[in-house]
Amino acid sequence: MDCIILMGIKHCGKSTQARLLSQKLGIASYDTDDIIGDMTGKSPREIYQTGGKDAFMAAETAACKKLAARLAESGERAVIATGGGVCCNEAALAALRPLGTFVFLNAPEQAAADRIIREARELEGGGFENLPAYIARKSPRTILEVRAVFHDFYVERVALYSRAADITVDMGRAGKEENAAKIAALVAG
Repeated sequence: MDCIILMGIKHCGKSTQARLLSQKLGIASYDTDDIIGDMTGKSPREIYQTGGKDAFMAAETAACKKLAARLAESGERAVIATGGGVCCNEAALAALRPLGTFVFLNAPEQAAADRIIREARELEGGGFENLPAYIARKSPRTILEVRAVFHDFYVERVALYSRAADITVDMGRAGKEENAAKIAALVAG
């Protein structure tokens, strides 16, 4: 099977690139976060908030196994967008590994942090809501603190993605279409 499995930090463009590559290559596109939602009736964030890390990882593993079984049975080629934490979920990675090539979309730290900050809402009296759980649990009070927490997380995750990836694509500040063409060329190469 020749699937393209996209991974990278939250807001690196996995879902967008999966859709673009799907169109460009004429193959299906799947998002493991969508599969988790379909299977559980909850978003990954809701699962994490109500059941914690272990509940989320179990749901993610189940979604990856379900998708892997479906694709193995059908022989379908696809682009798969994974959740941002898949690099920490060995069982989920193992389920997807036989399907194809792991591609790490390496987004610049500042661009990813800027996207997270744009989605956050500053609260009266300091602090934020709508931050990813790994940042929220550190209770940052300022944007500078959000960036500092994100920096440590980013460095750790880049190392994990790099170890798991077959191919790394530096996303830079190129446009979406340009990045899709770059990914397609590297995977074909």
